[in-house]
Amino acid sequence: MTARTVVITGASDGIGAAAARQLAANGHRVVVVGRSEKKTRAVAESIGTEWFRADFTRLDDVRKLALDLNAACARIDVLANNAGGIFGAAKRTGDGFETTFQINHLAPFLLTKLLLDKLIASRATVIQTASVGARLAPRIDLDDLNMERRFESMRAYSASKLENILFTRELHRRYHDRGLNAVAIHPGNVASGFGAGTDNRLVRVIATNRLFRRYVLTTPEKGADQLVWLSEARPGVDWQPGGYYEKRKPARTSAQAADADLARGLWERSDAMAG
Repeated sequence: MTARTVVITGASDGIGAAAARQLAANGHRVVVVGRSEKKTRAVAESIGTEWFRADFTRLDDVRKLALDLNAACARIDVLANNAGGIFGAAKRTGDGFETTFQINHLAPFLLTKLLLDKLIASRATVIQTASVGARLAPRIDLDDLNMERRFESMRAYSASKLENILFTRELHRRYHDRGLNAVAIHPGNVASGFGAGTDNRLVRVIATNRLFRRYVLTTPEKGADQLVWLSEARPGVDWQPGGYYEKRKPARTSAQAADADLARGLWERSDAMAG
């Protein structure tokens, strides 16, 4: 297999770190991106690779990250937009956006846009880590992406995961004929501490209870399987670009995910918001 350059965000922990380790072991050049300098450096040093720190609550960090990646990488074969989470009470970032929306959708949208020329030239695969939570998303209101009218952490998370899938569909529509391959995945319910800070009681219990973590949730290594598979597999042969995958197979999601007008509208609003 030809060695590829793979950039993974959210790679300081969980499935991002597990995927980075496996891909590096398979002989690929992996570039690790994370919010925590200490944890991101530790993952990178454990596999002997480069790392960059970026806090997705700051869009200027995303812009700097794109400049750094463009300078460091002659090509990018895979961009895995894996950073994200479920958070607590409604809170705005310094950029003025609801935290869940910015970290889970707007920041990876901006990063992908800023790397587009290199991704197209590399005929890259762009992977969005979405979730089955997208099936629970409220109707996306393009005039209220910050959920100012009614906020609850699980609603915000589910909406952002649906936005990840809509972004994948629109990215595919706009750029597939220029060689870009976009795909969204559900990695499974992973025991990584994900959701421990939410105000949703059920999600918090699942994230922190030892019995749930042992018997219900999957390991980060198993959760990373699809990131590794899609990074190495052949788009259009082993999997179909523009789709949503779970357990290496096409999966169903919210009916909203097939709304082409909604996907286009989300792209246009996100473009304006990200500047």
